[in-house]
Amino acid sequence: MTKSTQIGLILVAAIFLVTAFVACCNRAVLKAAEGKMYDDVSAVPANRVGLLLGTSPVGRSGQPNLFYRYRIEACVTLYRAGKIERILVSGDNSRTTYDEPTRIKEDLVAAGIPDSVIYLDYAGFRTLDSMIRAKEVFGLNAFTIISQPFHNERALFITSRKGIEAVAFNARDVQLKRWQIRMTLRECLARTKAVIDIHTGKQPHFLGEPINIE
Repeated sequence: MTKSTQIGLILVAAIFLVTAFVACCNRAVLKAAEGKMYDDVSAVPANRVGLLLGTSPVGRSGQPNLFYRYRIEACVTLYRAGKIERILVSGDNSRTTYDEPTRIKEDLVAAGIPDSVIYLDYAGFRTLDSMIRAKEVFGLNAFTIISQPFHNERALFITSRKGIEAVAFNARDVQLKRWQIRMTLRECLARTKAVIDIHTGKQPHFLGEPINIE
């Protein structure tokens, strides 16, 4: 067997192992979310707190981000239906010029949600951070996650491994093909990383003093 053949076989084996590992991670995430995701607001169990996961209000093209808009709509729908009493907005505020939680709060208030029921987590840099901080900082052992289905599945995997009793309400997904392809590829990597993070005991960037959600 020539050296080039050996190298080729090693590469094929490596690709197979990586693909198999990614598939196993995806399967673990899907299994953790079984029976915990809801599209119908009348069917979702009531929880005192809804955890709204942040994203940029504007896409890379400079156009409004539909993922953002649909999450806001889903949160408002849950609150108006009496399925949540408080809202914890978890998002990225890692730069002084970028503040997802505050922008989301402004849009929720504009949609009729009382300012007094909205709490902000400024250190939700990743989904892992948002889930763990909801428990460790905000004292929540049960809540309703609000995001798109692909994101909810990953969040539910994390909560299932962290002793959190969570369900998820699915915001509308974005059906554009260019978005679907990009998000599918991104999500495969994100789910693989989530599994690795859980098994290696990855912690949030920041924790901090407890904050009581009245």
